[in-house]
Amino acid sequence: MTEAIEVVDTTSAEELPSIKQKTAGFWMRFWAFILDSLVVSAIVGISIKPIFALMDWNTASNVWYAPMTIISGIIFYAYFVLLTKFFKQTFGKMVFGIKVEKENGEPLDWMTILFREVVGRFINSTLLYLPYLIVAFSPNNKSIADYFADTVVIHEKIYTKDV
Repeated sequence: MTEAIEVVDTTSAEELPSIKQKTAGFWMRFWAFILDSLVVSAIVGISIKPIFALMDWNTASNVWYAPMTIISGIIFYAYFVLLTKFFKQTFGKMVFGIKVEKENGEPLDWMTILFREVVGRFINSTLLYLPYLIVAFSPNNKSIADYFADTVVIHEKIYTKDV
């Protein structure tokens, strides 16, 4: 005759460690941004520069209102906005296994994405990318854009104990 063994869990809910997804730090986000910048440069170089060359338009002007600069800026912001909205990550973030989430767990909405990607990136680029260093020192590795939009960049499959 076999005897049944009853397993009793003596730990209470307060004693169980809570886990959360690990936030992505400065270097992980830096390399993802570098890769994204290369992707955007490739898109502009493959799709826009040949059109300008075919039409014999100037691509060498460095002023902010030059057509090449405006079109490149539109592609840059559209890349970050659209990929973050539909996939929660850009190609650079995909490669490094990180993604953008709202802090409260809700789905990313258009206003959040536009605030994070357009306003946040504009402020960072205007101040010579120095605000990106905040990621290295802030709690949960949040950037200025993350503070504006109440978002956080997390690793997809890495968890830590919530202390």
